[in-house]
Parts: sequence; structure tokens; C-alpha cells
Amino acid sequence: MVELWFVIIAFLWTGYFVLEGFDFGVGMLAPLVSRSAAEHRAGLQTIGPVWDGNEVWLITAVGAMFAAFPAWYAGLFSAYYLPMLLVLVGLIVRGVGLEWRGKVAGTLWCDLGIAAGSALPAFLWGAIFAHLLFGSTSAALLGGAFTLTVCLLHGAVFLALKTTGQVRRRARVAALAAAVVTVPVAVAALSGLGTFPALAATGALAAATALIWRRREGWAFTATAAAVVLTALAVFLQLRVRPLPGLTLAEAASGAYTLTVLSWIGLATLPFILLYQGWSYWVFRKRVQVAG
Repeated sequence: MVELWFVIIAFLWTGYFVLEGFDFGVGMLAPLVSRSAAEHRAGLQTIGPVWDGNEVWLITAVGAMFAAFPAWYAGLFSAYYLPMLLVLVGLIVRGVGLEWRGKVAGTLWCDLGIAAGSALPAFLWGAIFAHLLFGSTSAALLGGAFTLTVCLLHGAVFLALKTTGQVRRRARVAALAAAVVTVPVAVAALSGLGTFPALAATGALAAATALIWRRREGWAFTATAAAVVLTALAVFLQLRVRPLPGLTLAEAASGAYTLTVLSWIGLATLPFILLYQGWSYWVFRKRVQVAG
């Protein structure tokens, strides 16, 4: 049961990073690939139907940690209280910006909030997990730079996949520009993990660069998503041995009865959540057209 719930939590965090990764990237890049209000609106509409659903993965992952591994949850959120608080502030500011943008006359502050509220969590999640693994400020800065640039690349590819015309063209250019920074940063950041998934993640980012150059946005998005999955796999393989300094996975876990009850709850609810979110992506699968 302990191993099963660790895998479930790793799966939930991975799903969050894959889905919110392109949300963050779009939030940062939408103003840069737009030349008009209509283009900017179209860029944000690519994530409009899904961004709040993607955040549910974070809520579920944190809730599962609290129930299945209370000692891990308490130690992690206590040790990184300030950066976790800043992540929460960023998510709130971004959410307010996205919700208010279509309801107020001036959109400048909303756009700034969306961009800043996307960049802050994108950087901090990498910094938190890198510091957790390596315990140094330099590792945290490199980890934050890695996740920030990966989100930019992931979001640029998603914009190219989901838009048309000039926005699509500029998104491809932005993806290639982001890749120039992302791939070297990935080599530096992931070399410390020294595992096959980490090396494969770097290869997936390089493949995404080649695919976006050839205008194969769908496959490029698959490659960037695979890079995020492989990075998360490399991280959680390390955390499986030692989720926190001086704490083993077994010591961090709840009792057998609690894990059994959680398993039945998860079996009853997770399939419906996955089916609903898959259906929502299917409904909004078409490219967003620029109005006017």
C-alpha cells in the first residue's frame, strides 16, 4: 500500500506539471506573440476552458499527500513554507487576472497578473524540488530556471498547436527561441540526477525543437510533455528512497487501515475525474481562430 500510494501521488504531481506547465507558458507568452487585442484574447482562449481544471491536479496531489504521507506533507510544507506561499499567491493572482480580464475595461493589470502569476509558480516549483533533492541555493536556482524555461517551451508549442495564422507562426518562433535556452539549461539541471529518465528528458526536449522546426506541433507537444513526465519520474525515483532528509517512505506513511480506505475512495473517484477531464479536452480540441 505504501508503494502504491507513492506511485499515485507521483502520478498526480506529474499530471499537474504536464498540464499546468503549458498553462504557465501560455500565460507568460500570450502578450509576446500577440499584436492586437483579438490575438491576445485568442491566445488566452487556448487555456480558458481547461486552466482551472488543471489546478485540480495540484489540490488532489496535496490532499493525497496529507492523507497517505502526513509526515512527508508536514515536513515539506513546513520547510518550504515561504516559497509554497508565493506559489499560492501566484496562482491566485493568475486566476484573478484570467477571470477579470473579460469583465473590466482596462486589461493591462490583468495581463500583468496573468504573466507574473504564471512565471512565479513555474520558477518556484523547480526551485523547491531541486533544493529538496540537492539542498543548495545554486541547485534551487538552476532547478527554477529549468522549470521556467521548460514551461515557456511547453506553452509556446501548445500555442502553436492551438492557434492559427500569425499567432501560430509567432508561437513557433517563440518555441524555437525558448528551446535555445531550455536545452542547455536542461543538460545542466538534469545531469545531477544521473538517471536514464533524466537523460531521456533532455533528448525529448531536443526532439521537440526539431519537430517544431518542421512544423509538427502535435508531435512537438507530445515530446515536451514526455520531457516533463520523464523529469518527474527521475525526481520521484530519488524521493522514493528519501522523501525528506532523515525520513524514509515507510516512516512518512499513514497506517495500513487509512491507506486501504484511501484506496477504495481513489478507486471510486479517480476514473470519473480522468474521464471528465479527457472529455473536456476532446470538446475543446480545435484550434482557436482569431476574431476580426
